[in-house]
Amino acid sequence: MHQALKRALVSAAAAIPLATTAVAGLPGTAHAAAALGNGGFEAGGTGTATPAGWSTYSAAGSNGASFTEAGGHGGSYRLTHYAAAAYKVETYQYLSGLADGRYTLTAWVRSGGGQNSAYLALRNCGSAEQRTDLPVTPNGAWVRLVTSVQVTGGQCTISINSDANAGNWINVDDVSFAPGSTGVPVRGVDVSTLKKSEDKGGVYKYADGSTGDALSILHADGANYARLKVWVNPADGYNTKARVLAMAKRAKALGMGLLIDFHYSDTWADPGAQTVPSAWSGYSLDQLESAVYDHTYDVLNTLKAQGTTADIVQIGNEINGGVLWPQGSTSNWSNLAALLSRGAEAAKAVSGSTKVALHLAKGGDDAGARTFFDNAVSRGVPFDLIGLSYYGYWHGPLSDLQTTLDDLAARYGKQVFVAETAYAFTLANNDALENNLATASQLQAGYPATQAGQAANLRDVLNVVEAVPNGRGLGVFYWEPTWTAVPGNGWNPADPASGDAWENQALFDYGNRPTAAMSWLRHR
Repeated sequence: MHQALKRALVSAAAAIPLATTAVAGLPGTAHAAAALGNGGFEAGGTGTATPAGWSTYSAAGSNGASFTEAGGHGGSYRLTHYAAAAYKVETYQYLSGLADGRYTLTAWVRSGGGQNSAYLALRNCGSAEQRTDLPVTPNGAWVRLVTSVQVTGGQCTISINSDANAGNWINVDDVSFAPGSTGVPVRGVDVSTLKKSEDKGGVYKYADGSTGDALSILHADGANYARLKVWVNPADGYNTKARVLAMAKRAKALGMGLLIDFHYSDTWADPGAQTVPSAWSGYSLDQLESAVYDHTYDVLNTLKAQGTTADIVQIGNEINGGVLWPQGSTSNWSNLAALLSRGAEAAKAVSGSTKVALHLAKGGDDAGARTFFDNAVSRGVPFDLIGLSYYGYWHGPLSDLQTTLDDLAARYGKQVFVAETAYAFTLANNDALENNLATASQLQAGYPATQAGQAANLRDVLNVVEAVPNGRGLGVFYWEPTWTAVPGNGWNPADPASGDAWENQALFDYGNRPTAAMSWLRHR
């Protein structure tokens, strides 16, 4: 992704109708059971203040804000938290007689947002309480959330909580609690511009204001993978093989995994441009295939030789329309398949354990992603992983991301990951170039351009990836968290005076300290 991509604003769907009357209810008493019951809230029908099997509690006397009503996710009814006045309420089940071990809570949720807090919790389970915040779903679509806990002592409380303002609402349905574990093994950062920033005077600080190495700061906050792009012969001399080798050493020295992102260009490759490197200009298809293989093999083999073997390799970057246009465009899939296959073959020739990924900028476009991967699979293109760019202000609501990830993982039997995501912590500029995310009209509903909004956005993207069924949600890479506004480190490698249109989406603020979102790299 780069600054020249044109903005595509997402039209939010109309909010769903809300209940207009709260159902009166008295504080419930705790029910003990060995398994969660009435997770679909079907027992008792509509208007039940305390659903069968559940208990309700509110220190503020807001028990009536928790009730069932028609319109479930998988059945006829759902749990709703809503009141015309401010309220605090908890709907919960206390389970006992459980076998000790790891358990996973799954629930389908939606929320209008605006609460002080709205979350699912696993507490009193003999280990640290686990919370998962409910995302805002302005289009009224349901989103599946998961969270895991270690049960010791045979008991656990499943809790649905709202601390809400007047008129705020949440819906919850199809709740289950069963043995199993979840998690996001990859919490990565794309630090491709970091070395240039450092060379041009970029400074990075810990939260206490002390200066440090940006990669070490990110790693200390939980980042466990580095993503590095490779250009063939860029005008500024960065993102070359030599530069990638040096950055790979830094990442591996910290114990981080390594994703190498081949652009097969001298500059940005993305949905709007897949420009043939100048050294390959005029090549025939056979020559391009050889060049892709040789370039891929050379970079990866040199990385291996220095003890920094790539863990994941992207054969192309945001290849919605193919690579090496025009010969490798999707208008000629046989050519494209040959080029992608040669890149994948080179990666496996260097290291059979390296995972090959294909990467599209279609995080909210399931149909478009299906079309691409159906073509790739039918032509025998080898790949292990599916990567998607997801910027909510371009690619739509979280429910669209979830639909796409879930479908691709199931359809192709592959692990999926978000290869790029980012969000703004401010709308203010810190250099002369207008930012890509620059106006309030561009913002995703429920995510203000604040540090809290940026943190919630990353949190919710991580939650959606974690919820991909059967452990196929591999992880998330935050795009360019260190690309702060540093003179000389602009978007155009051929123009030292070019600016940075992404500094307000970095994970370092304008005082060079970590934003609140960075801490979410250590979660999950």
